[in-house]
Amino acid sequence: MGNTGMKIRIGIGYDIHKFTKNRKLVLGGVSIPYRYGLSGHSDADVLLHAISDALLGAAGHRDIGVHFPNTDKKYKNVSSGVILKKVREILQKKGYRVVNIDSTVVAEEPKISGHYPEMKKNISRILHTKNVNIKATTNEGLGEIGKGKGICAWAVCLIE
Repeated sequence: MGNTGMKIRIGIGYDIHKFTKNRKLVLGGVSIPYRYGLSGHSDADVLLHAISDALLGAAGHRDIGVHFPNTDKKYKNVSSGVILKKVREILQKKGYRVVNIDSTVVAEEPKISGHYPEMKKNISRILHTKNVNIKATTNEGLGEIGKGKGICAWAVCLIE
């Protein structure tokens, strides 16, 4: 394999939020009917946060907590889609484009597979790529996630 001149980078992201009452649940930019939402400064969309961190890491930046701190009032209750768009803009300024996203949401409930198409559409639109994959699994009853106390998400990305 010869040198193509492309600068390829990978990144990994992780996020976790606990459930809270009186808040809507948002994953992948989609409101999902459930009795709880996730607690956080923004809309607490763990999937978009994990993807954002993966992309920032791939580009050699620090995490979303540095770029979008929970002490900044302008990010209070903001859609994580806004954060992901700003991350994409950071990458574009450095000359990168998103090649691929692969992600996993870990939750005992609710089941989210019926929401994959809309989630993928949202993420693809924001990142200007159709190469978005979303999976879900449970924690098999183990740990805080397994006890149904929250949701976490993992994401890996490839940028060039």
